[in-house]
Amino acid sequence: MLLFTLTLSVLVLSACAGSGPQSYLEPAGEMAENIDKTWDLVLMLAAIVFFLVEGALIVTIWKFRHKKNTEVRPKQVHGNTAVEIAWTIIPAMILALLAVPNVKGILEIRKIPVGDDVLQVQVIGHQWWWEFRYPDLVDDQGNVLITANELYIPEKTRVNLSMTSADVIHSFWVPKLNGKRDLVPGKTSNLTLIADAAQDEPFFGQCAEFCGLSHADMRIKVYVTSAADFDLWAAAQLEPAQIPTDPVARAGYDTFVSTCAACHAATVQTPNGVEVIGKPYAPNLTNFGSRNTFGGATFENTTELLTQWIHDPSSLKPMNPDANVIPERILGMPSFGLSDTAVAELVALLEGWK
Repeated sequence: MLLFTLTLSVLVLSACAGSGPQSYLEPAGEMAENIDKTWDLVLMLAAIVFFLVEGALIVTIWKFRHKKNTEVRPKQVHGNTAVEIAWTIIPAMILALLAVPNVKGILEIRKIPVGDDVLQVQVIGHQWWWEFRYPDLVDDQGNVLITANELYIPEKTRVNLSMTSADVIHSFWVPKLNGKRDLVPGKTSNLTLIADAAQDEPFFGQCAEFCGLSHADMRIKVYVTSAADFDLWAAAQLEPAQIPTDPVARAGYDTFVSTCAACHAATVQTPNGVEVIGKPYAPNLTNFGSRNTFGGATFENTTELLTQWIHDPSSLKPMNPDANVIPERILGMPSFGLSDTAVAELVALLEGWK
């Protein structure tokens, strides 16, 4: 009795849990809603089958239970053609009923949107961060808008994600907007996002394919804005970073060029015009100060955390920078042993690049 009570209590209390920020049961876009409708149908049919089967089992157990001084044996149905046809046809009909929305849903999800109204985004998975490129959004010099970990899209707009991986297999998953899709090195896969409405808080996602040491810290934040706000965001992101005139931030810029640019790139307004400096092996830092998070969308972009990150990145996020083979493989940001003053100068630079 105690075991039954504990089991029942666990089941009841489990229903009190919240849905969480990555629940696919609360869709916020057309693609996710199609998946949710299929789930509802499967759940309904499964529940009907469950109660019918369990009900028949309980009735059979009760009716034909062993009784003292009696020999009651149920009627044997082995070889009963009508019964065997029935329990073959009924499951086949249920599976056929489920096949229609499932196949239809798969074809819809796999369909690549086309048209001038489609926002194109190239997604590249890295160990352990996401690179987002907007090929149709370019500045006057032809430089493409590039950002990391935080994806911005306008509401009610078809967004085509063309995805690949720079190293191992990753999986892009933002449950409230669509299902999972693997990113395989050397191949391109597509995923469509359509968000119902703009909102202040981002949609949360993550890599859903184990990809190494810091897989759990390879997260995604999708910000959905109005069309007008998205245009403003894009215009601001396309503005080049400025070489600071403040002595502290300027010293940070010199450190960036001599140290950070070995892996990080930035589009900078130089005396000779707009130039892309650095290498594209790690997140592009052009507008780093405007981002809400860093480190695979894991850490809030605060002065304290950014300072700790530059001092010793692996103290915040498990990585293996000793195994870096530039440019073929980047497995983490190393600690360069910079002084407190140099780190403070870099923080001033990055926070000013908005």
